[in-house]
Amino acid sequence: MADWVVLGLIAVLVLLLLLTVFGFMVYSGLFTEVVVSAGTPPIRSITLAYKFRVGPYGESGQLFTESCSVSPKLCSISVYYDNPITVLPEKCRYAVGRILSEGEEKPSEEMIQLFQKFGFKIFSFPAPSHVVMATFPFTTPLSIHLAVNRVHPALDTYIKERKLCAYPRLEIYKGDQIHFLCPLARQWDFYVPEMKEIERKSRAAVAEAEDAQTDITGADTLSETSSISLEATTDSRETSVATSILSPFTAGHGRDETDNRSEHSYSESGASGSSFEELDLEVSGDGNSSAALPSEMSYTEDQESMKTKWTKEPIALEKERGEE
Repeated sequence: MADWVVLGLIAVLVLLLLLTVFGFMVYSGLFTEVVVSAGTPPIRSITLAYKFRVGPYGESGQLFTESCSVSPKLCSISVYYDNPITVLPEKCRYAVGRILSEGEEKPSEEMIQLFQKFGFKIFSFPAPSHVVMATFPFTTPLSIHLAVNRVHPALDTYIKERKLCAYPRLEIYKGDQIHFLCPLARQWDFYVPEMKEIERKSRAAVAEAEDAQTDITGADTLSETSSISLEATTDSRETSVATSILSPFTAGHGRDETDNRSEHSYSESGASGSSFEELDLEVSGDGNSSAALPSEMSYTEDQESMKTKWTKEPIALEKERGEE
């Protein structure tokens, strides 16, 4: 009889433990519906203290802990520049830090000096005009893991279905909510200086590779023209002299044609821009809708790889352009 009582108590305790774990997961947002939309976010311009890293996103927790230890009362922010599905983990780039001020408010000089003392850098993001956004409860540490596994796939699906150009990924931990934002315009403004420098070097490398390819193509054209000229000069010395005089112009004409083809191919590889027609964006106070947005996205139109997903690795981008 005593054995049955003990087994019964153990079963009750196990059941209570399972119910507690289940309730904890529900409270953390296990069954929270993820709603993705596009419009003006409830986030103003911000000044942040951050650290930039290259490596697996799973290691970003160390930076969260470090920034939180400097000032626990401030809101956390993270910016992820690469899609971990298409970019190797060790090459993913991100920035993590704390929000020092929002809107017209200026950060305190003491707080700036405090973060700089621990190796953080100061930068400002403008107020996003239009974004793809979603929110998720931030009630327990488990909420972060649930949000990563549920919100990001929902954002990917929304962006892909509407063929939008929305990047990078911003996560703002504010109060009891996590705000996920993907800017639809002026994405360059959300690149920290380290990331901008990487992109500039990547573009310069791609441009040099294209110039080298053009030079090689031109050299091949010159050699082919020269061989044709030599074959045509077997009749007489006069013909040979005339051909030798004309061949540079012929080679130059071939070089021009090659350059034109190269430039034409390069222009065709540009992205056509984002599609806003399918979005129900809010109308501004002056009655104008988001029709002016494509002009704000001059930078994104040069980013073919950003049309349906996050930033690709520069090496992969260079390889794609080479294949074209």
